[in-house]
Amino acid sequence: MREEIKRLLLKADKPARYTGGEFNTPDIQEDAPLQYLLCFPDVYEVAMSNLGIRILYDILNARADTSCENCFAPWPDMGALLEAENIPLFSLETQRPMSAYGIVGFSLQYEMCYSNILYMLALGQIPFRSADRKEADPVIMAGGPCVVNPAPLEPFVDLFSVGDGEHALDEIAAVYVANKRAGGSKRDFLVAAARIEGVYVPGISALPVKRAVIPSLDDAHCPTKGKIANLEAVHNRSVIEIFRGCTRGCRFCQAGIIYRPVRERTPQTILRCAKEMIDNQGYDEISLSSLSTCDYSDLRGLLTLLKPLCDERHVAISLPSTRVDSFEADYVADTRKSSITFAPEAGTQRLRDVINKNVTEEDILRSCKYAFEKGYSSVKLYFMLGLPTETMDDVAGIVDLTAKIKKIYKAVSTAGRALALGVSTSTFVPKPFTPFQWERQFTPEEIAERQTFLKEQLRAQRVKYSYHDIDTSQLEAAFARGDRRLADVLECAYRAGCKFDGWTELLDVDRWRAAFESCGVALSDYTREFSEDEVLPWEVIDVGVSKAFLLSERKRARAGMTTGDCRGDCRQCGIASAYPQAFAAACAKTKKR
Repeated sequence: MREEIKRLLLKADKPARYTGGEFNTPDIQEDAPLQYLLCFPDVYEVAMSNLGIRILYDILNARADTSCENCFAPWPDMGALLEAENIPLFSLETQRPMSAYGIVGFSLQYEMCYSNILYMLALGQIPFRSADRKEADPVIMAGGPCVVNPAPLEPFVDLFSVGDGEHALDEIAAVYVANKRAGGSKRDFLVAAARIEGVYVPGISALPVKRAVIPSLDDAHCPTKGKIANLEAVHNRSVIEIFRGCTRGCRFCQAGIIYRPVRERTPQTILRCAKEMIDNQGYDEISLSSLSTCDYSDLRGLLTLLKPLCDERHVAISLPSTRVDSFEADYVADTRKSSITFAPEAGTQRLRDVINKNVTEEDILRSCKYAFEKGYSSVKLYFMLGLPTETMDDVAGIVDLTAKIKKIYKAVSTAGRALALGVSTSTFVPKPFTPFQWERQFTPEEIAERQTFLKEQLRAQRVKYSYHDIDTSQLEAAFARGDRRLADVLECAYRAGCKFDGWTELLDVDRWRAAFESCGVALSDYTREFSEDEVLPWEVIDVGVSKAFLLSERKRARAGMTTGDCRGDCRQCGIASAYPQAFAAACAKTKKR
C-alpha cells in the first residue's frame, strides 16, 4: 500500500473499509488485457452485502484475460481526505487509481445512489460526461435493475448492461479484449458491444434494446467463495439465490416484471452450493434468497435436504422473503426465532385487490396465529401509502388489522411475553415496466396526513410505528421515471454537495430543490400521472413484457379485479414469446405446488 494512502487511513473513520486484503481475495493479474473496476456507489458495509457484485466479480476473475477489482463509495470523511490530499479514488485490492482501468462498471440497485456515481468519478478524477472523456479514459458502464430506465444517466454512461448480467458481462469482456488486441478505438469497442443482447450504447444501439436473460439458473454462477468483509457488513451471512423472478404479479412491483420468467435452481445444485459456502466462508447462517422464498416449488424438500448438513455444521437457515399466504412457521422452526415480517402492503381488501396482492385478511390473520402458536412474539408489518385509488378508509384499515392481530396473540400465544408489534410504511413510487408506471405519486401533504393519522391511532394501541420520508420517495420517483433533463439536475445537485442521498441523515432536500429550480426542471413533471399514449423515456428498453399487458393490468386494477398467479397458468404477458428458451425451461421446473 502506498505511503500516502496509509497516512490517510490513520485519519479515517473505519479504515478497514479501504485497506483491502479481505479473506478469499483472489490473485490480481495486473497485466491482464482487461482491467475492470467493479464499483458499488454506496459504503463498504452495504456493498459487501450485495450478491450481484459477488457474482460478477467471480465471473470476471475466472477469465484468463481479465482482472476485476472492487471500489466502493468512501464515506464523506474519507472523501474529504482524498480531495484535500489530491489522491485519486483507488481500488480495494491494489490501491490503483480508478483512471487506470479499462472499464469502470457501476452496479445500480437504487435510484438514490445516482449522486454517488458522480461523487466516485470526481474522486477518481474522471470527467463526468462521456462527451468530455478522452480515448485514454475508462469506459464507464452501468448495470442493475435501475438501468431499465437509462435516460437520466445517459450523458454520463458509455454502456448499459440491461437484464441478467452474467452472460452479457462475459461477452462484453471478450469483445473488449478482442478490440484491444486488434488495436481498435474506444468507439470501435462500443460499436461492437452494442451488438450484444442486453447492451444499450446511447447513440449507437438499435432500439429498443432487449434485456439479457439467462435460460437456466442451474447454469448460472453461484459465488460460493467470495471475499469476507473486514468489518461487519449489513448482511453478514452466506447467500444462495434459489430462484430468480416471481409469478405473483403485484402491480406495484418492478422486480416481478423485469426478472421474468421464474428460473429455479434445483435442490441438488443448492445443496452443492451450500456445502461449498460452509467450507469456504465460515458464516453461521445461510440465507435462501429470492423475491419470495416460500414460493420455491419444493421448499419442504429443499429444507429436508439442507437440514442435515446445516445441523452438522451448526449453520442456521434463514428465509428472508416470506409471503403472508405461503408462510408456515415450521419452515423456519429450526432457525433463530427473532421476529416474523409480513408485507400486506394495504390495509383493506379492496386496495389489496387493486394492487393484485392476492392476499386476504384471513391469510394474514391465519399466518399470524400460526406463528404465535409456534412461539413467535414479534411481528413487523409493512404497508405502502399513496397506492393508486387509496382513500383514508384504506389507511384506517391498517389500524383495524393491527387490533385484530393483537387480539389473536392474546388468545393463542404460548410465548409468555407481550407482543412486540411494529408497523412500517413507505410511500408508493411508480416504477417503469409495471402496470402502475403511469400513475401519479401522492403529494407530500397527502402522505403527511396519512402518516399523522397512523401515528396517533397506532400510538393509542401501543404499536410501534415508523415511516419513510416523502422527500426521498419523490426523488426516487423522479429518477425512476426521469428523462435526460435529469442529468443536468443530478450534476447540479452533486456540485452543490449532494451525495449519499439514500442515507436520511445525509439527504439535503433543499439542495435538490435548488438544483431542480436552477435547471428549470419541475419535480412535478415526474410525479404526475402520465398519459397512456405518451412516449416514455424507458421505451428504448424491451424487458419482454408487453405494453398491452401492462395496460390491461392497469385497467383491471381500476376495476378492482385481480389476476392470478401465473405459475403453471400463463397470463400471456409476452415473456413466453420474447424468451422461449428460458420460458420453456422455467415451466419445466416450476410447476404450481
